[in-house]
Amino acid sequence: MGSTKLIRYLNDDFRKNFTGGKVVLSRGIRALPKMDVAAIMLLVSTYDDFTTANDPYFEHDMGKFDYNGKQIMWKIDYYDKEYEYASPNPADITLTNRVLSILLTSEF
Repeated sequence: MGSTKLIRYLNDDFRKNFTGGKVVLSRGIRALPKMDVAAIMLLVSTYDDFTTANDPYFEHDMGKFDYNGKQIMWKIDYYDKEYEYASPNPADITLTNRVLSILLTSEF
């Protein structure tokens, strides 16, 4: 499997299962009712609206959608094992920790 396909697979697995990294919810997301947060988390985990316009590197590392009139976005970033610096190789799980951030686009 090529590195882009492996990164995409790892990102999809992390996003669908919320395991294998950290999930960070922004202040705006955390301020929403728990039912809304749960619905947003479900929408992130099932997101499949990837196009060449919003996924130019084919890594499935970012998405955006509307929820009850709010623009929501999510982004996966790649860190080293200490969460201090960028990962030297996002395809290598022995070198990489993933962080999934979910936020209101107005907070970006």
